[in-house]
Amino acid sequence: MYQADFPKRLVVVALAFMAAIAAPALALDATAGAGASIAVLDLEGRSVRPLEGLAEGARVFVFVRTECPIANRYAPELRRLADRFAPRGVSFYVVYVDPSESEAKIRRHLQDYGHPGTPLRDPEHALVRQAHARVTPEAAVFVPGRDGARLVYHGRIDDRTLDFGRERRAATTHDLEQALVAVLDGKPVPRETAPAVGCSIADTR
Repeated sequence: MYQADFPKRLVVVALAFMAAIAAPALALDATAGAGASIAVLDLEGRSVRPLEGLAEGARVFVFVRTECPIANRYAPELRRLADRFAPRGVSFYVVYVDPSESEAKIRRHLQDYGHPGTPLRDPEHALVRQAHARVTPEAAVFVPGRDGARLVYHGRIDDRTLDFGRERRAATTHDLEQALVAVLDGKPVPRETAPAVGCSIADTR
C-alpha cells in the first residue's frame, strides 16, 4: 500500500512546494489594479484618482502631517530625490493624512518646508490603506501593472531616523532611492518594504 501511494505523495509534496514559491509573487500582484478607483482630494477640494492611468514610469506618494517633525526634516531629501527622478518619468505626490488640517494650513506648510510634488489630502485614508502606510513620513512606490498601478515598495525613505530624538548623522541605506533606481532599470526592488519611524497615522482618525 505504501509503495502504491508513493507517486501520489510525491505529487502532493511537489504541488505544495510550488505553491510556497508562488505565494510571494501572488501577494505582490494582489495590489495590481485594486486602487484605480481610489479617490482623494486636491487642495481645491476636488476628487482625484491618483492611481488611475499609470502607464509608464512610477508614482511616489509620501505621507505627511504638518506638525510631524520627522516628516518636516525629510523635505530637503525629498527635493533631492524629486530633482533626480522627475526628469526620468517619476511623479511625486505629498499626501496629507490628517483630516483636521485645512487647505490653508497645508498651503502654509508647503511654503514653509517645500515638500516636492503634487499635494493631496487623504482624510478617509483610502490611499493610506492601499499603500500600507502606518506613520509619517512614509513612502510608497507604484508602477504600471498588468491590471493597473502596482505597489512595489512601501516604507521608510532611508535609515537616518532611528527613533524619536535619535538620528544618524547621515543615512547609510537609501531605501526609496534604491527602489526607484531598480524600477527605472527594469529590475526588482531590493526590498519591498522597510519599517519607518515617525508620527502615527492612526492617531489622526
